[in-house]
Amino acid sequence: MTVVAESLERTSLRPGLRPALILVDMINGFTDPQSPLGSHCDSVVEANLTLLQRFRGKNWPVFYTTVVYDSEDQARVFRERLPALNILQRGSHWVEVDTRLARRDSEALIEKHWASAFFATGLQAMLCDAGVDSLVVTGLTTSGCVRATAVDGLQCDYPVFVPRQAVGDRREQVHLANLYDLHAKYVDVVDLQALLVQLE
Repeated sequence: MTVVAESLERTSLRPGLRPALILVDMINGFTDPQSPLGSHCDSVVEANLTLLQRFRGKNWPVFYTTVVYDSEDQARVFRERLPALNILQRGSHWVEVDTRLARRDSEALIEKHWASAFFATGLQAMLCDAGVDSLVVTGLTTSGCVRATAVDGLQCDYPVFVPRQAVGDRREQVHLANLYDLHAKYVDVVDLQALLVQLE
């Protein structure tokens, strides 16, 4: 017998008075198509530049993440599962934020070993210190670290917004499927221009 689940009711939220922008893994290892982890994502970079302009203009908090490994025992199972992660060694070109984003010294860089920007990092404490009341999560990849960070943001009781033009994945079908699921259960997946209006 096939059971068809009814659609869940959900309520769309709005950003608060002090949102934070979290750019997930907008680093060369993911933005450079020459990397085994990378893809062609120029439009994602452009969308993030648009958001950065708004957040910098409002003096709202901006956080970047990178994946960095110093030793073989860090995230051992994750790296065994996905060996391409092993290029993300400290000091390498691959772990640096894409220079097109022109990261400022005042914009925090969160180093992580796993998918979520929250797991085993100081991000939650930094958000609390900054008085953040909502999150805009962007970056790469939709099905991986963006999804993990967005869900953990919800689990830390933040309204989370994911502008669809500012995230990307190596496969379009995977990207779209994860946006659908995130919007259905966890976050507000929104159009970039509509979000900019709300942020104004």
